[in-house]
Amino acid sequence: MSERVWERYLTEQDRAHIASKPARSKPLGSRPALLLIDLYRAVYGYRPQPILEAIEEWPSSCGLAAWEAIPHIQRLLAAAREADIPVIYSTGMGGTVGPWDNVGGRKRTPSAEEARKRMEGTEIMPEVAPREGEMVFRKAAPSVFWGTPLIGELTQLGIDTLIVGGESTSGCVRAAVTDGFSYGFKMAVVEECVFDRHEAAHAMNLFDMNQKTANVISLAEAIAYLQGCQDSQRGLVVGSSTARSDFQLTAS
Repeated sequence: MSERVWERYLTEQDRAHIASKPARSKPLGSRPALLLIDLYRAVYGYRPQPILEAIEEWPSSCGLAAWEAIPHIQRLLAAAREADIPVIYSTGMGGTVGPWDNVGGRKRTPSAEEARKRMEGTEIMPEVAPREGEMVFRKAAPSVFWGTPLIGELTQLGIDTLIVGGESTSGCVRAAVTDGFSYGFKMAVVEECVFDRHEAAHAMNLFDMNQKTANVISLAEAIAYLQGCQDSQRGLVVGSSTARSDFQLTAS
């Protein structure tokens, strides 16, 4: 990717500081899983709408950015399934009380109608829905690692790399990436497959993750990496031009 989404938000001092630091090589591992964060009804609604219209019915909507990401996520999903790697989803708890209900130091219990709408809102969109056998974790906090058995599942499967898509870039995606990095996983965020309510927050959180905890890669790079993993599983020589289990990326 020649033009990075965050570049137009950087100051001259930011650019000078980045230029003064040598590029860091960030190899991905050989045993990846795909982690899709919160691709549920509450951020899409029932039809594509500009965000200021969509939030009238679904306050958590990400507007058109959510819908524009669907074809890219579908391509990423297809590549992951073709490579036969684990596909893992997260969604919300629905009608239960969570940290977002903590108002003024007291927990606010949602009404029956609010609970019903919340539960509907946690349904993963059919365009990117999990298949039988793919894991779905319900979470009550931004990070899918918090309060779920995800880390145990990844450890049991021998996963060393997480390819991440979903929303929001500045919220639950970043929380999962930070925790995944802290647990020692190699993290890759697919730029076209994540989205947010705010353009600036989306761009600058991608910048921060790319600088510190993850590779921010293009969809084309993600698919090439997954195809390399698939080829290596078929018995090709790891490190050849067609099998890239130790996929090298350079931070920019």
